Amino acid sequence: MKIILFGAALLAGGALLPYPGAAQPACEHRGALDDGYCDANRDMVADAPTDPARLRNPSTLVFAYTPVEDPALYASQFRPLLEHLTQCTGRRTVYFQVTSNAAQVEAMRSGRLHIAGFSTGPTAFAVNLAGAVPFALKGNAEGFEAYRVVVLTRADSNIRTMADLRGRRVAHTSATSNSGNLAPRAFFPGLGVTPDTDYRVVYSGGHDRSVMGVNSGDFDAAPVASDVFNRMVARGQVRAENFRTIWQSDPFPTSSFALAHDLQPELAQRIRQCFLDYRFPPALVRDLGGNDRFWPATYLEHWAPVRAVADAVNAPYTRSAFDAESRRELEAEARRRAAREQQQQQAPAATPPRTQ
Repeated sequence: MKIILFGAALLAGGALLPYPGAAQPACEHRGALDDGYCDANRDMVADAPTDPARLRNPSTLVFAYTPVEDPALYASQFRPLLEHLTQCTGRRTVYFQVTSNAAQVEAMRSGRLHIAGFSTGPTAFAVNLAGAVPFALKGNAEGFEAYRVVVLTRADSNIRTMADLRGRRVAHTSATSNSGNLAPRAFFPGLGVTPDTDYRVVYSGGHDRSVMGVNSGDFDAAPVASDVFNRMVARGQVRAENFRTIWQSDPFPTSSFALAHDLQPELAQRIRQCFLDYRFPPALVRDLGGNDRFWPATYLEHWAPVRAVADAVNAPYTRSAFDAESRRELEAEARRRAAREQQQQQAPAATPPRTQ
């Protein structure tokens, strides 16, 4: 399996690049989709191009998974899936490692990405701005997986209720994250605390960073996706007994698996069926919280709760909102890089070996 790595600075330089050949025939209905896409059947995702010359039939398929955790984490875990797709579709399938949600969305918009697992909130940006068509969710024999927003503190903290968050330093993940930012902003005021008013919001850059920051005491609390936290516990990255959950939400869908809208219909249908027929190997079952298969899904139905949260906090999935988040991601990465470099400079130099 070949791993392709593109940095956020290359793919998400603060704005979406123009979509190649974006000129389209007249569109009767576009809905929330960006220019260049059409939704004539009103299912809220981009229709396949009506011009056969605009349909793509790539000899190599490119797949990327959400960077909600360590971007390199799943490069080896997804190897069996990519091997299955290669055999099932007859097309070599490679892994495309992205370092930010913005980079992943831009990769699909620009045509460099054909299949992707997008995290919950960025799925809507991918649909509206990149022509992504969600078709599956992770799950098991019982059904598809859902997650909850959980608010974590350290077990030895004196924070025991949501009211105790007042005056604290609370980590949100990123501005576009459903569980890490939008859902908290929609739900918390009704629970008596308003982000940025009753407590200080600090963007961590990811759910795993929020969890690790609470664990180390850098943050007093953090709203995170329960599935990410549970996977970190299962891997031994953190110990469950070191945390206290003071609140949890109703369920939301987990990461979507989506196709580029302009793949040839026969190829797109083949990829969908290859996903639905696949059963995860034991290592991937462990790393994906016990999930062992994909379930069919649609953006119209399964992402309705996510869109409702965005509407509640007036956070539309538009190009301007995406550009703002892209800039925030780049700025946050620059700050983290500067902090790492400062730590390296401040680290004591290794003592040279004593000569006899």
